[in-house]
Amino acid sequence: MKDVIIVGAGIAGLSAALYCGRQELDVLVIGKNLGGQALLATEIQNYPGVPSTSGFDLVKRIEEQAKGFGAEIMFDEVISLRREGDGFRVGTSSGKEFSSLAIILAFGKTPKDLGVPGENRLKGKGISYCTICDGPLFKGRTTVLIGVGEHGVESADMLSKIAKKLYWIFPAKSPGGDPSLFNAVRSRSNVEVIPSARVLEVRGEKRFESVLIEAGGERREIRGDGLFVEMGYVTKTEFLRGVVDLNERGEIKVDRICRTSVEGIFAAGDVTDMPYKQAIIAASMGAIAALSAYNYIAKLKGKGEMRADWKHLGVKREREGESLFFAPVG
Repeated sequence: MKDVIIVGAGIAGLSAALYCGRQELDVLVIGKNLGGQALLATEIQNYPGVPSTSGFDLVKRIEEQAKGFGAEIMFDEVISLRREGDGFRVGTSSGKEFSSLAIILAFGKTPKDLGVPGENRLKGKGISYCTICDGPLFKGRTTVLIGVGEHGVESADMLSKIAKKLYWIFPAKSPGGDPSLFNAVRSRSNVEVIPSARVLEVRGEKRFESVLIEAGGERREIRGDGLFVEMGYVTKTEFLRGVVDLNERGEIKVDRICRTSVEGIFAAGDVTDMPYKQAIIAASMGAIAALSAYNYIAKLKGKGEMRADWKHLGVKREREGESLFFAPVG
C-alpha cells in the first residue's frame, strides 16, 4: 500500500508529488500523459521566478524535482476509486489496481480517447496521448497520428521531422489549427494525410501494430510502430459521482486546504471548483493538498501535524553546521 496516490501528472499533480516526496511519503503519480493542458502553452510569462518558459519545460522541471524526492510516476488513466478498509483503491483503464492511505485528485482536463475497440488494452503499449513527451522515442520509425486543432498540427510538425513515415489521420476535411503549418507539414515527402476518416479499431497483440479506419467509403488498415492521439481535452469526473461532491459543472468541491467531502481524499488544480485556472494556482493547490494529505496520514499513524514544509531545509542546514532560521512544526 502506498501512502498517497496522486491522480494526474500535470502541474498540480507533480507539485503535490514534490511536496509529498519531501516529507518522505511513499507516493505514486498516475497520469494519462505528462503535463496535461500545460503542454498547450507555448510560452508562459506569469509564473513567478520564471521570466519566460514553455509549458512543457516548466512541467519537466517540476517532474525532475518530484522524482528527485522519490516520487514514482506511471502513465495510465484512473477510471475508478473506492474506499477499501482504512484506505482507498483505484483502478486504471489498463486493468491495474493500486491502494493507498490517501488520494489527491489533480488530473485537470484529460486527453480525449478515441473510444474504439483495442484502445484501452494497448494504452501505454505503443499508444501515446503526449506527442511532445514520447515523440522522440520514435525517431526514424513509422508513426500514426490522429490529431486535430493547434496541438494536432504542432504534433504532426514534430513527428514529420523525426519519423521515417507519418500517417496523419483526422475526421474532417481539415484538421483546423494553423493553415500555413498544416500546408507545410502535408507537403513533406514522408507525410501521408488522410482526411475525413473514421477510426474503427486499434489493433495489436502485446503492443500497438495498426489502426483500422474508414475513409472515402473504404476500409483501410494503417500499420505503424506508434500511435499518437491528439484530439483535445475533456473534464472526466463521471467516475467520481457518488464518491465525492461535485458542482453543476462536474468540478470537485474543495475547502481552503483542498479537502473534498470525503476524509482522506484531496483535490487540486483545474479539476476543482477553484474559479481561477492558472499554472501558479494549480501548483499552490498541489502543495496545499500534499500538506493536508501528510497531516491526514500522520494522524492515522499517530504522529504530530505539520504546518510548513521546512523539514528537509532544516535537516540540511543542521548537517552543514549552520544556524537554523526555520524548523518543522509538529
